[in-house]
Amino acid sequence: MFLKRKISKKIKEGAVEWLLLFSALSSIFITLGIVFILFYEALSFFKDVSLWEFLTGRQWTPLFAQPKFGILPLVTGTLLVTGIAVLVSLPIGLIVAVYLSEYAPFKVKEVAKPFLELLAAVPTVVYGYFALLFLTPILQKWIPHLSGFNALSPGIVMGIMIIPYVSSVSEDSMKAVPMHIREGSYAMGATKFQTAFKVIIPAAFSGIAAAFIIGISRAIGETMVVAIAAGMMPNLTLNPIEPVQTLTAYIVGVSLGDVPHGTTEYKTIFAAGMTLFLMTLFLNILGFWFRKRIREVY
Repeated sequence: MFLKRKISKKIKEGAVEWLLLFSALSSIFITLGIVFILFYEALSFFKDVSLWEFLTGRQWTPLFAQPKFGILPLVTGTLLVTGIAVLVSLPIGLIVAVYLSEYAPFKVKEVAKPFLELLAAVPTVVYGYFALLFLTPILQKWIPHLSGFNALSPGIVMGIMIIPYVSSVSEDSMKAVPMHIREGSYAMGATKFQTAFKVIIPAAFSGIAAAFIIGISRAIGETMVVAIAAGMMPNLTLNPIEPVQTLTAYIVGVSLGDVPHGTTEYKTIFAAGMTLFLMTLFLNILGFWFRKRIREVY
């Protein structure tokens, strides 16, 4: 009887182990499948379009009678909107994280943090129309030459949208700093402000850097806000008051079904997707290297 129970227990544990292994491997295979399809279709696109033209061209008009396939306008628009979002979200998110971690009373934290994270649950379409119909008219009162579609408004709204990602992960990293580090700082005569910004933030900077990378990656991959409020115009500019088009917005526009499947114009979405994937991959590799260096320093 004891032997039967032991064998049954081993069988159950083995089944659970195999299930967990299958779950882990399935996520890897799904990722590899996505990457394979993306690069396979992109390579078929580059059989018709020069890689040099794609990387250095200043015009992106693949649906025109005389198509141009320079990706620079889309990359510039993506980086411009993302840069504005980062300038809004990173400082505000860090300040919110410091307040929740070091200053906020327990009751305030228990109420404020769920409301803050609720921002991440709002559909991005709502954020897009908020940028177009609410924020843009307000900004036009301050900036008379601001276009109805522009990079500034969706950039600010995207920054607000990713504040929960930055603040929540940063606050968790600060909260994970051992209490004796805080007590040692206070024992040396440091104030709460000095402890927060000169002790806790450096000690938790690895996690804070991870929060920044998550926020930036989220901004780069955002679609609906820029598709609604940025203008869908591939414009090679760094002027935030002009309309722009991002990589994600272009992919959405072409994927609506107006372009015949299998054509060079259709394959541009895979080329744009590959560019977006490489940008995000580079950003995450950079973030991983940066976190590793910070851990070595601290």
